[in-house]
Amino acid sequence: MAARPATAQERLRVAVYNTELSRDGPGLLLRDIRKGDAQVGAVVEVIAGVRPDVLLLLGFDWDYKGEALAALADRLQAAGAPYPHRFAARPNSGMATGLDMDGNGRRGEARDAQGYGAFTGQGGMAVLSVLPMAKDRVRDFSDLLWRDLPGALLPEHPDGRPFPSEEAQAVQRLSSTGHWAVPVILPGGAEMVLLAFHATPPVFDGPEDRNGRRNHDEVIFWRHFLDGAFGPAPGRRFVLAGDANLDPGRGDGRSDAIRALLQDPRLVDPLPGQETVEWDFARMRVDYLLPSSDWEVLDSGVVWPEGGAALDRVEAASRHRLVWVDLALR
Repeated sequence: MAARPATAQERLRVAVYNTELSRDGPGLLLRDIRKGDAQVGAVVEVIAGVRPDVLLLLGFDWDYKGEALAALADRLQAAGAPYPHRFAARPNSGMATGLDMDGNGRRGEARDAQGYGAFTGQGGMAVLSVLPMAKDRVRDFSDLLWRDLPGALLPEHPDGRPFPSEEAQAVQRLSSTGHWAVPVILPGGAEMVLLAFHATPPVFDGPEDRNGRRNHDEVIFWRHFLDGAFGPAPGRRFVLAGDANLDPGRGDGRSDAIRALLQDPRLVDPLPGQETVEWDFARMRVDYLLPSSDWEVLDSGVVWPEGGAALDRVEAASRHRLVWVDLALR
């Protein structure tokens, strides 16, 4: 685990963690948190071992009252990692459309939601923070229509017709989960902006490559955002965090999208080549923390013990590993 530095007050530790805590029905995650589920306990141990100041949680079911997130915060506080500030907006995952969105001729299935999900909020996102957040100034781009992204790679039928239909593309949002810009108030009153997202896997589709194209555009959205295509972009002190579900050089997907982000001079890659997930077939890099280039990066890491009981606990939590970076507050 990554211990907190002795000069913690001079540092900002930011982390992203795909917890894979999503459950099969609404309310089940809250039940498991309250009953002391083993996976929940392992996730809490991983987070408490790193104690980031700002943490983006992925794969965490959203509920309207935020009860599951509050219950997890209670568990973390009991483990010595208090997070008094929390934010979670309704994700696109599980948001019903009433249409056939994947072209299989049926409606009402998990893949017919705005983002894959069997119920509203399944596999959502959340931010936990030691520092206050300006929630009234959060910018949520999750309702952006896919076709309104500049240069959108919309899927087509072989004859050129919109896939699966013009009707579906007229309502299809870009974000499978969400794209957020969350201001965090730093000591002294300055701000940093957390740019958060979780892209769809670029697989589980057909020859039209619907998911591969959407994954590409969810990732490349941030370059358009930084270019000012969706209003004023933060010029400094921001951190891009999320699960791109895309490795720069391995596996399925249009990897040019993540390579473009990693090579963007406005961003710094503190962990080049570091794997962040262990699938059944391979280890890959899909989880990212990319600070803006004006930060001084003091340290960074991926929680991946070499073996023994520590590795067993990390593996019991999630296939993904928590990724963290320490930035200088200056």
